[in-house]
Amino acid sequence: MRRSGTIARQVLWVRAGRHNGDLRAGTDRALTGRRFTGRRYARYNAEAEAIVPVSPAVAPATSVDEPAAISIPLLPGERTAARRMKFVVVNGCTLASLVLGMLAIFLAMQSEVRPAALCLMACVAFDGLDGALARRLGVASPFGAQMDSLADMCSFGLAAPVVVYASLAGSVPPAAAAVACALVAGCAAIRLARFNVSPKDGRFFCGVPTTMAAAVLALTVAIGLPVSGLVLLGGVALLAFAMVSSFPYAKLARLVKLPPWVWLAPVIGALVDIRLTFALVVVGYLLSGPVLWLRQRRTI
Repeated sequence: MRRSGTIARQVLWVRAGRHNGDLRAGTDRALTGRRFTGRRYARYNAEAEAIVPVSPAVAPATSVDEPAAISIPLLPGERTAARRMKFVVVNGCTLASLVLGMLAIFLAMQSEVRPAALCLMACVAFDGLDGALARRLGVASPFGAQMDSLADMCSFGLAAPVVVYASLAGSVPPAAAAVACALVAGCAAIRLARFNVSPKDGRFFCGVPTTMAAAVLALTVAIGLPVSGLVLLGGVALLAFAMVSSFPYAKLARLVKLPPWVWLAPVIGALVDIRLTFALVVVGYLLSGPVLWLRQRRTI
């Protein structure tokens, strides 16, 4: 009330009479004008202007220095019918991965864990196909990269943990399974966001990629590893932390260039016992990250 009264006295000021009473009206006006200048009461002037009502019909004034919005095309470059068709095909593969991820969730809700795991493996195939086609057909775009990231979050960050949770039902406490699967979802979101804003390395991944983590989880459910539920739960948590780690992991293109004799042992092992061979390959790949990290630290 005191603050509003001060502003009111500034707007409508009435000079109070003095005890001598013989001051003239002209002197009062002169004293009032000299005493209450804008320099002395600049704060009250600003507050008075701030409370002036503004009509909602008047549009706010735009700043002259504000840059104009720039429209970014979905498909950069020449927009011919052939390129648009290629663009649609590539993004159709991304949408197929998204739809298959949703189908895996629906199947897992009905306790059909193995068909759900096969859907996840199909998601991995379509995820690799859309990137390869985009580069081969020359229709790679920022829109496609963001759409691929969102589809990966749905298929690999949400569908994969749901399938794993359904496969762990009855073997581990539900709360422990929920925490481990939520950890996979959170780490997948962090991994995808970090990948979108980090500089790309042509040789190594920074942490296990979400696609590879989802493929490991899907194959684990599909082949049914003969391990206890607690061991499987620990492996799921370890894989989640590996996604957000800073360890370098070799890309698939680099692994393919390995000597043929390196691939001979896994092939022979798969013919003998595919489950044991799969487990050893996964453990070896997870351990390769810390080994490469230590090797790089020693060379620095």
